[in-house]
Amino acid sequence: MHKQQLGGFFRAGTAAIAIAVMSAGVLGPARDASAQGTLRLGMTAADIPTSFGQPDNGFEGFRWMGLMVYDALINFDLTSADKPSTLIPGLAERWEVDPNDRTKWTFHLRKGVKFHDGSDFNADAVVFNFDKLFNENSPQYSARQASLVNFRIPSFKSVRKIDEHTVEFTAVEDAFFPYQVCYIVMASPAQWEKMGRDWDKFAFEPSGTGPWKLTKLVPRERAEFEPFKEHWNPDLVPKLDKVITLPIPDANARTAALLSGQVDWIEAPQPDAIPRLEAQGMKIISNIYPHNWSYSLSRIDGSPWNDIRVRKAANLAIDRAGIIQLLGGYALPAKGAVTPDDPWYGNPTFDIKFDPDQARALLAEAGFSPDKPVKVKMTISASGSGQMQPLQMNEYIQQNFREVGIDMELEVTEWQSLLDIWRAGAKAPASRGTHGLNISYNTQDPYSAFTRLWRSDLSAPVGVNWGYHDDPELDKLLFAAGLGFDPDEQVKRLGAAHAAAVDKATSVWVVHDVAPRALHPRVKGFVQARSWFQSLSPVYIEE
Repeated sequence: MHKQQLGGFFRAGTAAIAIAVMSAGVLGPARDASAQGTLRLGMTAADIPTSFGQPDNGFEGFRWMGLMVYDALINFDLTSADKPSTLIPGLAERWEVDPNDRTKWTFHLRKGVKFHDGSDFNADAVVFNFDKLFNENSPQYSARQASLVNFRIPSFKSVRKIDEHTVEFTAVEDAFFPYQVCYIVMASPAQWEKMGRDWDKFAFEPSGTGPWKLTKLVPRERAEFEPFKEHWNPDLVPKLDKVITLPIPDANARTAALLSGQVDWIEAPQPDAIPRLEAQGMKIISNIYPHNWSYSLSRIDGSPWNDIRVRKAANLAIDRAGIIQLLGGYALPAKGAVTPDDPWYGNPTFDIKFDPDQARALLAEAGFSPDKPVKVKMTISASGSGQMQPLQMNEYIQQNFREVGIDMELEVTEWQSLLDIWRAGAKAPASRGTHGLNISYNTQDPYSAFTRLWRSDLSAPVGVNWGYHDDPELDKLLFAAGLGFDPDEQVKRLGAAHAAAVDKATSVWVVHDVAPRALHPRVKGFVQARSWFQSLSPVYIEE
């Protein structure tokens, strides 16, 4: 979808590394690669995502590792560019909550599914994979994997096997539980045993049930995948012979790699280079998807963001039209966590827009001015999943802030390091006294969009309410939304919670990404779903 076609959507329910790799010639000639049906893909991550099951590097890790090698019990529908991506059966054919005890969920597993190593997927495998994350006494427990995903499923309490193809989950009463289960991917217990019960060894020879098998892993350099022809869903069996993913965190380096024929596909091309890419015949593909690029704010003692006037002033100081122009038109202005045409938007009274005069007035009330600015330190990344062009964007906003009376110091770190800080919480030593984090996040499910960010009981180490935001009114609204098992009532309650969060200026919201990526014209068959996740199964190379 081209940028001029973008509209609202409605919800249905490192450079040095890249140059070294290219100079070494390890990618091979473009002509040979395309003749072999190989797709070479440049990621924004600075390293190959972890491959032992739960991936790191945010949702780019899920996109180009986790959901390639593995499946979850519940998957996302990635087949359409024209409708929001919704939950669909994965390794579970169906699931239901007990109407008499809504803490109990029964999942009916798909029969006949095999892991890449040939072993059977069954109820024991489900228990094994949840124990590796939640049962510290189990031999397969992985603290690293737990740190990467447990915050996404806070309602989980336990799981038990009923029979070979049925499991029962016990959870906190929460209508959003299916939206949490979808992030837990299933790894092979048999392969873990074969690898000497060592997750680090497993990472080099992983076994999932996903459409792709990882065949080669060179950390910080490349990962290679081949199709799993025996995948349980014939429609997801890949057409390509091979996929090679490469970490190229610098946008200019990614763009140069595509133009020079070193790769066939890049994430987040350099905006200034898009006209040149198009002139060279490259396809620029984008689509609306549930995304938010914003600042999470510290609310601990001493933080300047504790004053609502400062928070509102920051939201009013940003020239979003200028940001979108900086991005070549590939973004949408943010008026909250979700777009105004989203049913979860509600009816907030605080209108987030570019109004520097009002921003200066609010700061004056709080005792600040351009001559006596409020000082904030914000930690950002140089690249990363959904981060768009963070250095240029943050420098632009830094100037916007300076003009109204906010002196923003930027501390730049690597994307995965930023995520680790986010999970540690604002009080942790890792946060180094920062007042905010520039974290892009998904809004494709209620828990990810709202609950995990603002509910007071989900601060570190049990969640990613990084700034320790504590608001009884918002808590009440979020808990009520989680008990909205009726879809219409759930939408109403989510709208009320979002409106309250906007009116309280809980975050500084900037833009929504539309996920531009550039593809060589020989890359065919790709459907860009309205999701953070994408499927390479239908993609092929036209010789």
